[in-house]
Amino acid sequence: MSDDHDHDHDRDHHAYAPSRIRALPSWLLGRAAARGHRLVADALAAEGMRMMHHAVLSAVAELGPVSQAELGRTLGIDPKDIVAIVNDLQKDGLVTRTPDPKDRRKNAIEISSAGEHRLRRTEKLGDEANERLTADLTPAEREQLIALLTRIALPR
Repeated sequence: MSDDHDHDHDRDHHAYAPSRIRALPSWLLGRAAARGHRLVADALAAEGMRMMHHAVLSAVAELGPVSQAELGRTLGIDPKDIVAIVNDLQKDGLVTRTPDPKDRRKNAIEISSAGEHRLRRTEKLGDEANERLTADLTPAEREQLIALLTRIALPR
């Protein structure tokens, strides 16, 4: 393959897109998102963590103690899926699940010290993956990209 293709592009194997489509912001955002997702997923996998599990662990750290139902609603995760993810995290010793003192019918999910340690490592891996994603940008361009993407993704 020619030198003008980076290895991430080579791995992508996406279908041909006409030049007019390749110039559309929606197409470029989709490609960038897919590349970023792949880089972060691969980085987290090195720590034995899936992206959704990392997101839930991160949310528990930020919101905890938090009910399983609230956690699922906050993250937009189906109730049966949040149960499975929390079960996995608890099995790995990353979160604890105890009866909620305010409502004994609910469980309060909290991050464990092992979970805090793992989260620090996975956050570092995620940061490194994002650095690889934006490696061709200057720090100022990266800040500008984040500002522009925020305006697109979260319009007022």
